[in-house]
Amino acid sequence: MILKLCAVLAFLTLVAGICLAADKPVNDDMIINEVMIKLSSDPVVKGGALKVDCKDGVVTLAGAVPHEEQKQRAEKLAHKVKGVKQVVNRIAIERTAAQ
Repeated sequence: MILKLCAVLAFLTLVAGICLAADKPVNDDMIINEVMIKLSSDPVVKGGALKVDCKDGVVTLAGAVPHEEQKQRAEKLAHKVKGVKQVVNRIAIERTAAQ
């Protein structure tokens, strides 16, 4: 009986923690970090060198990539981050001499 009560209590504590974490407000610094993580870990964007700024949920992407596909993918990834209201894509397409 006590074991069942402890299990139920542990489950309810876990559920309450998840619910509280889901309601955590998102600030601009958190958005910047999350966008940077997504960009740098994406195999298409390879966006470690891109600059990310955020003001009131509006993300601005800057820098240069060699392909249009990378520019569009970066914008799409940024839109997926929780708290992003708008994305301003200022990424330039700069082809290298080898391309």
